[in-house]
Amino acid sequence: MRILNLKSILTACILTGISFTGIQAQEGSINLTQDQKIETLLELKAEMTKNNEIGDRYKIQLFYGDNGKANEVIKEYRSKYSYPSLIAYEAPNYKVWVGNFRNRLEADRALLEIKETFPSAFIPKPRR
Repeated sequence: MRILNLKSILTACILTGISFTGIQAQEGSINLTQDQKIETLLELKAEMTKNNEIGDRYKIQLFYGDNGKANEVIKEYRSKYSYPSLIAYEAPNYKVWVGNFRNRLEADRALLEIKETFPSAFIPKPRR
Protein backbone atom coordinates (compact mmCIF):
# COMPACT_ATOMS: atom_id res chain seq x y z
CA MET A 1 0.00 0.00 0.00
CA ARG A 2 2.83 2.35 0.87
CA ILE A 3 4.53 1.66 -2.48
CA LEU A 4 1.31 2.49 -4.30
CA ASN A 5 1.12 5.86 -2.56
CA LEU A 6 4.75 6.60 -3.37
CA LYS A 7 4.16 5.68 -7.04
CA SER A 8 1.06 7.88 -7.15
CA ILE A 9 2.90 10.82 -5.69
CA LEU A 10 5.85 10.36 -8.04
CA THR A 11 3.55 10.11 -11.07
CA ALA A 12 1.65 13.21 -10.02
CA CYS A 13 4.89 15.15 -9.63
CA ILE A 14 6.16 14.11 -13.07
CA LEU A 15 2.87 15.01 -14.76
CA THR A 16 2.79 18.34 -12.98
CA GLY A 17 6.37 19.09 -14.01
CA ILE A 18 5.65 18.25 -17.64
CA SER A 19 2.53 20.44 -17.70
CA PHE A 20 4.44 23.47 -16.37
CA THR A 21 7.17 23.36 -19.04
CA GLY A 22 4.96 25.07 -21.63
CA ILE A 23 3.97 27.98 -19.37
CA GLN A 24 5.45 31.39 -20.17
CA ALA A 25 5.05 34.76 -18.52
CA GLN A 26 3.32 37.52 -20.40
CA GLU A 27 5.13 40.73 -21.16
CA GLY A 28 3.63 44.16 -21.57
CA SER A 29 4.28 47.83 -21.17
CA ILE A 30 2.30 50.66 -19.65
CA ASN A 31 2.53 54.31 -20.59
CA LEU A 32 1.40 56.80 -17.97
CA THR A 33 0.70 60.41 -18.74
CA GLN A 34 0.58 62.86 -15.88
CA ASP A 35 -0.99 66.28 -15.93
CA GLN A 36 1.54 69.10 -15.44
CA LYS A 37 -0.64 70.53 -12.65
CA ILE A 38 0.19 67.51 -10.46
CA GLU A 39 3.89 68.24 -10.80
CA THR A 40 3.28 71.89 -9.90
CA LEU A 41 1.25 70.92 -6.83
CA LEU A 42 3.97 68.53 -5.64
CA GLU A 43 6.57 71.28 -5.93
CA LEU A 44 4.32 73.69 -4.02
CA LYS A 45 3.74 71.14 -1.25
CA ALA A 46 7.47 70.48 -0.95
CA GLU A 47 8.14 74.22 -0.66
CA MET A 48 5.43 74.69 1.97
CA THR A 49 6.71 71.73 3.97
CA LYS A 50 10.23 73.15 3.88
CA ASN A 51 8.95 76.51 5.18
CA ASN A 52 6.78 74.88 7.88
CA GLU A 53 3.60 76.36 6.42
CA ILE A 54 1.58 73.18 6.04
CA GLY A 55 -0.73 71.32 8.38
CA ASP A 56 -1.70 71.76 11.98
CA ARG A 57 1.52 71.65 13.91
CA TYR A 58 2.20 71.84 17.62
CA LYS A 59 4.39 74.52 19.14
CA ILE A 60 5.61 75.15 22.66
CA GLN A 61 5.13 78.63 24.08
CA LEU A 62 7.92 79.87 26.34
CA PHE A 63 6.97 83.50 26.88
CA TYR A 64 4.19 86.07 26.41
CA GLY A 65 4.98 89.73 27.04
CA ASP A 66 7.11 92.67 25.91
CA ASN A 67 9.60 92.60 23.05
CA GLY A 68 12.76 93.12 25.14
CA LYS A 69 12.07 90.20 27.44
CA ALA A 70 11.00 88.03 24.46
CA ASN A 71 14.41 88.63 22.84
CA GLU A 72 16.18 87.69 26.08
CA VAL A 73 14.15 84.48 26.39
CA ILE A 74 14.78 83.42 22.79
CA LYS A 75 18.53 84.08 23.12
CA GLU A 76 18.68 81.96 26.26
CA TYR A 77 16.64 79.22 24.59
CA ARG A 78 18.81 79.14 21.45
CA SER A 79 21.96 78.82 23.55
CA LYS A 80 20.62 75.58 25.10
CA TYR A 81 18.30 73.87 22.59
CA SER A 82 18.16 73.22 18.87
CA TYR A 83 14.42 73.12 18.07
CA PRO A 84 13.41 75.95 15.70
CA SER A 85 12.20 79.06 17.50
CA LEU A 86 10.53 82.33 16.62
CA ILE A 87 9.00 85.44 18.11
CA ALA A 88 5.40 86.05 17.04
CA TYR A 89 3.66 89.37 17.52
CA GLU A 90 0.09 89.33 18.78
CA ALA A 91 -0.95 92.88 19.63
CA PRO A 92 0.20 94.23 22.02
CA ASN A 93 2.47 91.40 23.18
CA TYR A 94 5.13 89.09 21.81
CA LYS A 95 5.19 85.30 22.08
CA VAL A 96 8.22 83.03 21.96
CA TRP A 97 7.29 79.81 20.18
CA VAL A 98 9.46 76.74 19.86
CA GLY A 99 9.31 73.77 17.53
CA ASN A 100 7.08 72.65 14.73
CA PHE A 101 5.97 69.22 15.91
CA ARG A 102 3.81 66.94 13.75
CA ASN A 103 1.92 65.40 16.66
CA ARG A 104 1.21 65.95 20.32
CA LEU A 105 3.53 63.13 21.39
CA GLU A 106 6.59 64.78 19.83
CA ALA A 107 5.63 68.10 21.42
CA ASP A 108 5.14 66.51 24.86
CA ARG A 109 8.55 64.85 24.73
CA ALA A 110 10.24 68.14 23.85
CA LEU A 111 8.22 69.96 26.52
CA LEU A 112 9.55 67.64 29.23
CA GLU A 113 13.09 68.53 28.20
CA ILE A 114 12.43 72.27 27.86
CA LYS A 115 10.58 72.56 31.18
CA GLU A 116 13.86 71.90 33.00
CA THR A 117 15.02 75.38 31.93
CA PHE A 118 11.68 77.10 31.24
CA PRO A 119 9.21 75.80 33.86
CA SER A 120 6.33 77.97 32.61
CA ALA A 121 6.48 76.51 29.06
CA PHE A 122 3.30 74.93 27.74
CA ILE A 123 1.69 73.63 24.57
CA PRO A 124 -1.14 75.94 23.47
CA LYS A 125 -4.26 74.44 21.94
CA PRO A 126 -3.85 74.28 18.14
CA ARG A 127 -6.08 76.60 16.14
CA ARG A 128 -8.72 74.82 14.06
